[in-house]
Amino acid sequence: RLSLVGSEMCIRDRPHSFSLPLQCRNKLQAECRGSNLFEDYAEAQRLLYAKRKQRQCTIKTDNEMKKKFFTGLVVLASMICSTSFAQDIYKTAANVPMVQLNNGILMPQFGLGTFLQPSDEVCEQSCLTALKAGYRHIDTAHAYNDEAGVGRAVKASGIPREEIWITSKLWPTEYGEGKTLKAIDEMLERMQLDYIDLLYVHQPVGDFVGAWRDMEKAVAMGKVRALGISNFDASDEVFNKIMTESRVKPAVLQIECHPYAQRLAMREKVKPYGIHVTCWFPLGGAMSNGALFKDPTIIAIAEAHGKTPAQVILRWHMQEGFSAIPGASNPDYIKENIEIFDFELTNDEMIQMRGLNKEKRFFNMSLEEKERAYVGKMQIPTQQK
Repeated sequence: RLSLVGSEMCIRDRPHSFSLPLQCRNKLQAECRGSNLFEDYAEAQRLLYAKRKQRQCTIKTDNEMKKKFFTGLVVLASMICSTSFAQDIYKTAANVPMVQLNNGILMPQFGLGTFLQPSDEVCEQSCLTALKAGYRHIDTAHAYNDEAGVGRAVKASGIPREEIWITSKLWPTEYGEGKTLKAIDEMLERMQLDYIDLLYVHQPVGDFVGAWRDMEKAVAMGKVRALGISNFDASDEVFNKIMTESRVKPAVLQIECHPYAQRLAMREKVKPYGIHVTCWFPLGGAMSNGALFKDPTIIAIAEAHGKTPAQVILRWHMQEGFSAIPGASNPDYIKENIEIFDFELTNDEMIQMRGLNKEKRFFNMSLEEKERAYVGKMQIPTQQK
């Protein structure tokens, strides 16, 4: 009995001991065999073990709760202290929002398009004007013949390369596995850049699947950050083909889109893939003859905000969630176009803008016409995107 009591004391005093020493246990078994004392001892051992386990669980739970509590405090403090920093991450220096692509990369929502710049030299000056005005997204293409001007402007601006988003496009003459990688290297050389942020297949004709294979390799090599498809609204067949054949899925679709052609069906088609929509001819383009600027609804909204019709249209693009890349070489227009982040359209005004949709495009060219016009030819026909 004294041994048992002593053992209980020993167990309580030494919480990591859950049983009697072997020698003591054997002695008790020999002395108490045939009596109920050993059963009482065994039951006492079980109770002590259960209490110890309960105590361990309680201590562990308390420690976990304390750890979670203090972790929560640290996270909360970090969120409070870094709110302004987090907001800065999602906006450029000119307050332009960033959109997150389906590969996790952030892209400035608003940019300068360089289609139909009068010359490579003029393009360089247009880009410099834009960068000084706060633009951080420039959209060019090999077929525009102004990539070199874009590259020179980036270098001359003094702005760190990582703060400027550069988009370019491959022409069908450059499509083909084993051929496109060479074209990408030549593109980088023309622009004097180490990488391109977003690279498109420009037209859905020719061996665009072969081109995509090489583009995927370029992503793996760090030469390109994101891939996109331009004008793949031409038919369900070309869109479905690129989606089926690609391993790296398109992050962006670039199409004609503006208040008169809001492209509702195409937007629904790309939504399941998380593909972002960027709009060329966001103001209707030269082919529209300024039709959108003359629209009474747009004019009335512009007057209400003290803005121009162009600024109201571009603001609609931003609030609709698109990216827009209006082209301009006139310094005043370049500056005017980006001054759209100091006002917002009301819900009623957005409804009015959506009500203008006629699905009326200003550039109409069938896939068959594109194949005849573009395959084997480098230059984009005049006034055609």
